[in-house]
Amino acid sequence: MKNKKQLIILTLLLTLLPALRAQEEKVEYVDDESCGCELVFIDGIQTTQDGDLFGFKREDGTVIVPNKFMFVDRFHGDYCKVYMDYGRCGLINRNGDQIVPCQFDDVYYPTDGMILVMKDSIYGYYDTLGTLRIPIRYRAASSFNEGTAVVAVDIDSTLVSYGFIDHDGKMVIEPRFQYAFPFNEGVAVVKNYDRYGMIDRQGKEVFPIKFEILTSMFEGLLFAGDDEGLAMYNNKFKQLTPPIYTELVGLTEGRILVARNGKYGYLNSKGKEVIPCQYDQAGLFKDQRAAVTLDNHWGIIDPDGKIILPIQFDHSGYRSEAYVFHDGMALVEKDGKYGYCNLLGQLVVYPCFENAYQFGDGLAPVQMGAWGYINTHGDFYINPVFDLASPFEWGRAEVIYKGETHKINTEGRCVKNCKNAPKSWRK
Repeated sequence: MKNKKQLIILTLLLTLLPALRAQEEKVEYVDDESCGCELVFIDGIQTTQDGDLFGFKREDGTVIVPNKFMFVDRFHGDYCKVYMDYGRCGLINRNGDQIVPCQFDDVYYPTDGMILVMKDSIYGYYDTLGTLRIPIRYRAASSFNEGTAVVAVDIDSTLVSYGFIDHDGKMVIEPRFQYAFPFNEGVAVVKNYDRYGMIDRQGKEVFPIKFEILTSMFEGLLFAGDDEGLAMYNNKFKQLTPPIYTELVGLTEGRILVARNGKYGYLNSKGKEVIPCQYDQAGLFKDQRAAVTLDNHWGIIDPDGKIILPIQFDHSGYRSEAYVFHDGMALVEKDGKYGYCNLLGQLVVYPCFENAYQFGDGLAPVQMGAWGYINTHGDFYINPVFDLASPFEWGRAEVIYKGETHKINTEGRCVKNCKNAPKSWRK
């Protein structure tokens, strides 16, 4: 397990920093066997390439942007980050319009209709119409969240103070904090004299600035305390637990993973320890299932603490996705062999493979001498003929066949670098 303070700080940062939530993407593929290439359309837009330069086109072949960028990201919703060279990046929209010119050291995706940009370590903001809305003048800044952003203002040549601005750049909470985080669920974490507390939108202190460790509000809950222990509070700042928890790992599917006395367990939203802190290690819930360990053996439990997969399996550490469900199947390990269980904890595929990865798109790469792909029934769907094979993602997987790297689709057909490849690797 990692150092507890590192975990708390990591949890704080992950909780507080505004996350870009890209729209759900529609992914379509067109295979062109004649050139051995793969055309990947994400939300109807495909990246194009000519030598070392990149551009974009639509499914009907209409060029959105010619191949002129040195680097490009994929589209996140309506926007894409592009680079003219190593030191100049900007942002385009789905029509190819340059929303942010390629003249910045860094550009962030829009949040709250505002785009954070940075040049020479100084920050400002564009709006999504392509107007420089707030000048490049802040020593530090966050993305916008809940109508405001955190900015740092120079006090003197060595000291800055943090406050909050609105979309027009107006300072709505004066810069009087040693540090501050963006608003989340109506409150913001602030720091003064190396202690943390919370303020409301008027800048009023609503949770005392006295804690060594403080998380953001998440789903109406927060944790506060010091290295000796953390307590959980609700959004009315009522204390729900004693300060006995030394690690807060995260919250998923209605359960909060915590640790005390070196053991891991789960709280509910009322602060009740619904699964006692009894495990040596534990994971976050996914599909109402979580991995747990006791005495170097692994198993899977449900949100009530019921053991779904007996705690008698192994984990050599080489597969980070072991005991996590994908396509309703979880990779398990026993005596150096790999297999899969379903959500009921049943061994659908008994551990018999030399090596394996998680499922993706209904198939999993497994090794029995050579690598191939099995379906969720455990039957080989793509022949075991590869030197190496990766999990499927977005209908594509990378394989090595006779020393050459190819991309294949879920029917076992080569779709990229196909000159020396058979037409199909299906049975």
